[in-house]
Amino acid sequence: MTFDRLVCANCAGPVSEGRCPTCRASRRQLEEQEQQRLFGSLSPMALIALIAALVACALIARHAFA
Repeated sequence: MTFDRLVCANCAGPVSEGRCPTCRASRRQLEEQEQQRLFGSLSPMALIALIAALVACALIARHAFA
């Protein structure tokens, strides 16, 4: 889940705006978690290209060894 949809229980504002210390702490924690993910830094288009390349390699290997 992204923090742009979260609502703070402390100030009832969007966490992404960081209105209160609780919002800012939650936003910082979510950003750190996102950066730690394996593919968090890759764009969606880069992931699609990576998957397409893997599928192409699998098809080539299947054809070569069949």
